[in-house]
Amino acid sequence: MRQSPDMSTPSFQHILFLDIETVSQFPDYQSVPDEWKELWNTKAASLLKHHEGETTESIYQRAGIYAEFGKIICISCGVIQGTGAGKKLALKSFAGHDEKQILEGFAEMLKKWSAGEPKQLCAHNGKEFDFPYLCRRMIINGVAIPSILNTAGKKPWEVSHLDTMELWKFGDFKNYTSLNLLAHALGIPTPKDDIDGSKVGGVYWTEGDVDRIVVYCQKDVLTAAQVFLRMNGEPTIKPENIEIK
Repeated sequence: MRQSPDMSTPSFQHILFLDIETVSQFPDYQSVPDEWKELWNTKAASLLKHHEGETTESIYQRAGIYAEFGKIICISCGVIQGTGAGKKLALKSFAGHDEKQILEGFAEMLKKWSAGEPKQLCAHNGKEFDFPYLCRRMIINGVAIPSILNTAGKKPWEVSHLDTMELWKFGDFKNYTSLNLLAHALGIPTPKDDIDGSKVGGVYWTEGDVDRIVVYCQKDVLTAAQVFLRMNGEPTIKPENIEIK
């Protein structure tokens, strides 16, 4: 019987750490076209059961976390280079207002990077959010999903996805641990020194400041990589060893 590659002890240099930033497809509820507004109203009805005090209109600020009502404005990724205390993290981002262009650029990079030796993807809460969101938006935009990202038809042991939140749970599925909290618990400097996820939509729709969002997204990639290294007993990456391409 052919055995699948062992994904339990990955080479750190063969892991792509990533994070995405998403926003609603429209700046506010009033801007939503009628046909989409009807669909959002149905979605909002189920959300309002768990969000007391919100309205169908006010809860639209959460639309960005649902792939059917949101869009990706930034994908940041990082790869570890070298070993030991001198290792580096090379960061690259795909960002802007044209989601299809962002996804095409990322998909092309991912196909090239994942060729050859077995590679893995890693994100915090990636299995519940980043990975499926990327796949759904690629389908919507007509972009072919790279094999390393696509889980369709694969057996569990064939899926090359890592998730720092899942690793931290150690089998306990009762709670959600944010990247910010986990970083603090492990003594890793917090990445939240400018904006947080709840402010990304406002920064995008009111200021149009994509560059600011890219900086925030890259910090989350760095933190996820640092958390992963720390959980594997490895020294973290020094600030001077972070490269942005």
